[in-house]
Amino acid sequence: MTTSEHRKILRATFVVGSGTFISRVFGYIRDMVMASFFGTGMAADAFFVAFRLPNLLRRLIGEGSMTVSFIPVFTDYVKKGNKRDVEGFLTSCFSLLICLLAMLAALGVLLAPWLVRMIAPGFIKFPVKFSLTVSLTRMVFPYIFFISLVAFSMGVLNTYRIFFPPAFSPVLLNVSMIGSVLLLYHFFHPPINALAIGVLIGGILQLLFQIPFLVRQGFPFRFTWNPHHPGLRKVVALMGPSILGIAVYQITVFINTLLASFLPSGSVSYLYYADRLMQFPLGIFAIAMGTAALPSFSSLSAEDTGPLGEAIGFTLRMILMISIPASVGLISLREPIVGVLFQRGAFTALSRHATAQALLGYAVGLFAVSGVRIIVPGFYALKDAKTPVRVAIIALAANVFFGIILMFPLKHLGLALATSLSSVLNLFLLTAILSKRLHTFQWRTLAKSLAEILVASGGMGLFLFMFQYYLPVMGTRAFLTRITRLLMALFSGGALYLFFMRALRNPELTYMVQAVKKRRK
Repeated sequence: MTTSEHRKILRATFVVGSGTFISRVFGYIRDMVMASFFGTGMAADAFFVAFRLPNLLRRLIGEGSMTVSFIPVFTDYVKKGNKRDVEGFLTSCFSLLICLLAMLAALGVLLAPWLVRMIAPGFIKFPVKFSLTVSLTRMVFPYIFFISLVAFSMGVLNTYRIFFPPAFSPVLLNVSMIGSVLLLYHFFHPPINALAIGVLIGGILQLLFQIPFLVRQGFPFRFTWNPHHPGLRKVVALMGPSILGIAVYQITVFINTLLASFLPSGSVSYLYYADRLMQFPLGIFAIAMGTAALPSFSSLSAEDTGPLGEAIGFTLRMILMISIPASVGLISLREPIVGVLFQRGAFTALSRHATAQALLGYAVGLFAVSGVRIIVPGFYALKDAKTPVRVAIIALAANVFFGIILMFPLKHLGLALATSLSSVLNLFLLTAILSKRLHTFQWRTLAKSLAEILVASGGMGLFLFMFQYYLPVMGTRAFLTRITRLLMALFSGGALYLFFMRALRNPELTYMVQAVKKRRK
């Protein structure tokens, strides 16, 4: 049973990761276009703040709490096999969600000035910047309506083990934003409004993309007002606490945006671009594996915690095997990565250096953010949504504390470091508590695997340092030479890490290699 779930998790992770990889590639093209046209100036800061709130709500209400609360309950209905009960539950959730999202979108547009005061109080002393941020907030806020319905569709499809459509759909948002900038830049004043139009169009396209897959699964597209449905009440009961539990990292990034509004102009943009680079390994591996693991965790018995504990331990070791070397790579190559991707047009060498500093602060805690994405679904599989919330409150308080202490001496680097420190605290507390609940957490196996990962990652880091010393990526102005050297460093560093792990006979890597071989057969 456990081996079967291991294979399902790996297979689903590959599917979600593939779709997310394509999305992230287009996302970086989008960010390159944005950096070239808008740089890290006032307009960019205003857009990133305006887009931050609906994006945060999307992760909290949509991809975060709603998905992790919906899937365990919906899985129970699917297991019972009663089609009428399944349809009644789905229509009740769908109908209530549409009403709530419409109200939320309307309130966001109406209360935009007060929302901007709340999320970027430092902008108040700059009237032009504040006014532009309010205008952009009103334009992009309805995006929350469409993207939350996409997240609901993701919950339905993922329960049926269909992972690719929701993972791929952000490509449509990225293409829409790229097209809006390239085609509409000269038709708007200020031109940054073209990006806001692209966000709305992208949200609509993502929702339309899900519909054929939902129809294929027999989704009942009808309005049924039944807010007292017992299944819906279970989802709401889980959803309230899980808002904090599953999205602590996003809330800390939001807090960083608030604090950065008091720092010099450009600080919000530096943190945004650094966070975008963090989202590459997070999206392809951590979020993909967390998304793939939740249905598997939910299908295991909460009474017999043995298989569940083994599945969580295995998944955690797998994500650490990927996230720790990814963190070392981001830290070692932060300047060339930012330079190759973003340094052109309005994005200067100063912007590159400042963004690389923020990336350093975020990358230190990449392993912790990734680990939380695996541990929290374990609590939801146990129908425990309260513990992650209690721990999240502690982590958020720590983030504010560290942020206020570090933001003035280290500026935006201090805010990024505060996020990493609070993420490490969050992972440590959650893992300690969950291990007491599950008697088969396999601490010795985890420690052995972690030691092997650290040795292999250290060797890779030393190699990347020497590579940069003898063949600096930014040592030439030719873009083709820069990207060639960067790809050489990335691929050779990754190959060396795998060589070390293979030499150490790491069982997780061995299992992954065997799974790939079986997949080919």
